Amino acid sequence: MVEGQCRARGIKDERVLAALLKIPRHEFVQGALQERAYGDYPLPIGEGQTISQPYMVALMTEALELRGDEKILEIGTGSGYQTAVLAEMVKQVFSIERIEALAKQARLLLDRLGYANVLLKAGDGTLGWKAYSPFDRILVTAGSPGPPSCLFEQLKEGGRMVIPMGDTQSQVLTSLEKRNGKEVRRTLCGCTFVPLIGKQGWSP
Repeated sequence: MVEGQCRARGIKDERVLAALLKIPRHEFVQGALQERAYGDYPLPIGEGQTISQPYMVALMTEALELRGDEKILEIGTGSGYQTAVLAEMVKQVFSIERIEALAKQARLLLDRLGYANVLLKAGDGTLGWKAYSPFDRILVTAGSPGPPSCLFEQLKEGGRMVIPMGDTQSQVLTSLEKRNGKEVRRTLCGCTFVPLIGKQGWSP
């Protein structure tokens, strides 16, 4: 998975690749799907949500340009796989999942795997987590019509947000850097994510 799907397609950050090698991806999918956990595609995790393909996880993580001392806000915990990748690489991860059942499952699994540097809650991720802001990085793992203003406000000056933006069917993965309080955008690639539901995203 790491060599054929990620390094071969241009992922160069060795810390990202090391995290992917370490984490047992099959733990984050259930039942018969575990046999397909390392394939080059997303998989359903229940509640209409998915675990992203390994390459997309690697690409989004690399795009954050992590050093290791960051405090990160993740929007869309899902199964917790991307959360675990971040937890391997940074000081602290704050993750929000809209669907309470998924949040509970992810918390149990992350606890079992020993990720003590993750704080997780169920709620509207488009509003961020103001009590712990500002954040060095923000990663949004669902497709948004645009960058939610609450999230951008909670991003540190000089910080970076990686977010898929577009309509509910397809998006463009975008890196937003906060410079002098304004957005500096860089387009990464086309992508398809489940919709970002919330007050500053799509309606349920």
